[in-house]
Amino acid sequence: MLKNYLLAIIPIFVAIDIFGLLPIFISLTSTYTPEQNIGVVKQSTLTAFLVSVSFIAIGKLVFSALGITIADFQMAGGILLLILSINDIMNPNKPTRNPSSSMGIVPIGIPLITGPAVLTTSILILDLYGIGPTLVSLTLNMILVYVVLKRASSVERIIGQGGTMAIGKVASILLASIGVMLVRMGIQSVIIHVGMK
Repeated sequence: MLKNYLLAIIPIFVAIDIFGLLPIFISLTSTYTPEQNIGVVKQSTLTAFLVSVSFIAIGKLVFSALGITIADFQMAGGILLLILSINDIMNPNKPTRNPSSSMGIVPIGIPLITGPAVLTTSILILDLYGIGPTLVSLTLNMILVYVVLKRASSVERIIGQGGTMAIGKVASILLASIGVMLVRMGIQSVIIHVGMK
């Protein structure tokens, strides 16, 4: 049981890529006062958490209505994660999560913190480990996001801009690996399903 909780935490941590997000967040909030920064961090993490939980709640209902199987979603989600991670690796100066003119809920909460990678990973973790580990994983990861973003300037000073970029690239490679794993699991599920007919 404890193993499921630990296994559920890692993929969402990788999908959020908080250290890859850090330089973007700092640039977006560079003109804000410390009080305004804290307000943005609270609003963003709450938005990201609520959107993730809502997607978990209605995701499977939508799948059922559209006739989408978990194997379909595993393969589609794996391909999506693979594309996102390759894009991050190949375009280091062009973030896939482009900031817009608005702040707070969009773009930091969505899609910077909770984007396609997090939503896809959350649904897949729900199917693999159940609702408990999924919610605990989301909660712990959002707490980590809150703490890191609240101390964004200090964190960047400690590990440096190069450090945040390096961590972001490692996270992208891990995300690509998870994407390949999900495609493999989806194909295996289809083969097993066809074999049982």
